Amino acid sequence: MLVQDAEARSPLPGSPHRSGSSGRGCYCFFDQEKQKAVLNELVGKLTDVCWDKCITSTPGSKLSSSESSCLTYCAQRFLETSSLILRRFQNLQ
Repeated sequence: MLVQDAEARSPLPGSPHRSGSSGRGCYCFFDQEKQKAVLNELVGKLTDVCWDKCITSTPGSKLSSSESSCLTYCAQRFLETSSLILRRFQNLQ
């Protein structure tokens, strides 16, 4: 009961108890930040997986053509697979 009273008296910006459109803007901001974090994590995983798979020796100042091709195809497959998995999860909901 005390928690409910405190929330009713002083709602935080963007909380469900706050009226007006600024709450929706706050949720939108948090959603965008969450999407950025997910994207950064995806890029990090992609980099780790593809680098370990395609770069077999100490890289020089330039990638070889085979390393470059391998990284390109690896990244494409990684993104396609991630997209497929995401669509499957969305279909389950």
